[in-house]
Amino acid sequence: MGRLPDDLLGRAGYYQADASCVLVEGTWEAALASANTALDAMDRVLSGTNAVYALCRPPGHHACRDQAGGFCYLNNTAVAANWASSRGARVAIVDVDVHHGNGTQAIFYGRRDVLTVSVHGDPAWLYPYYAGYADETGAGIGEGFNSNLPVPLMSDGEAYLAALSAGCAAVRQFSPDLLIIALGLDASRDDPFACMAIDESGFGRMGRMLGMLSLPTLIVQEGGYPSPTLGQSLAAFLNGFGSR
Repeated sequence: MGRLPDDLLGRAGYYQADASCVLVEGTWEAALASANTALDAMDRVLSGTNAVYALCRPPGHHACRDQAGGFCYLNNTAVAANWASSRGARVAIVDVDVHHGNGTQAIFYGRRDVLTVSVHGDPAWLYPYYAGYADETGAGIGEGFNSNLPVPLMSDGEAYLAALSAGCAAVRQFSPDLLIIALGLDASRDDPFACMAIDESGFGRMGRMLGMLSLPTLIVQEGGYPSPTLGQSLAAFLNGFGSR
């Protein structure tokens, strides 16, 4: 599977992780602005703001160092984490998007200064399919600093929160200086792709659980497809986080 096709969509996919990242006029400007939004938010956290929410669009957690993928072009979460790490901070990333953040994992897989934790739908049945399994724990000096907590599809909030509780325990053991939450809202029961069954109360409890880590925190928006309750899910998460 090493041939470069003539078709434009096929050629784009050849240089990406998949063929789902459409490139049009303005794509680069939008992706750059999204990454800069995450960087600006991280600067605020590093300057002493306790918590900042970065409304990044397009999202980023499927993007690798050298490949776009899954509607992600630049990995906003990883850019912010790397910036903080380069300034001496010990960083933990917790990704709660229903799809595994394969790009974020790939970027930090061989490092120990950034802990990556992901709670997501079982990749045996869900995109990105080829990464996100529980036995992927890091490589080299990064061994043990990557934690995947896959959840069966159509699980409710109790199952998702149980996995997140284990992820929070890993963060406490790592003892980071700051936390980045890669916030996906597509685990909602109302999401059009219907992968999970989390209601607004579940998102509120998720936010509170992460808030109880009591760390300076950057929240980066990842997935979340249009649904009647998308805004309510976000509000529930943020209110839960703020009630810590």
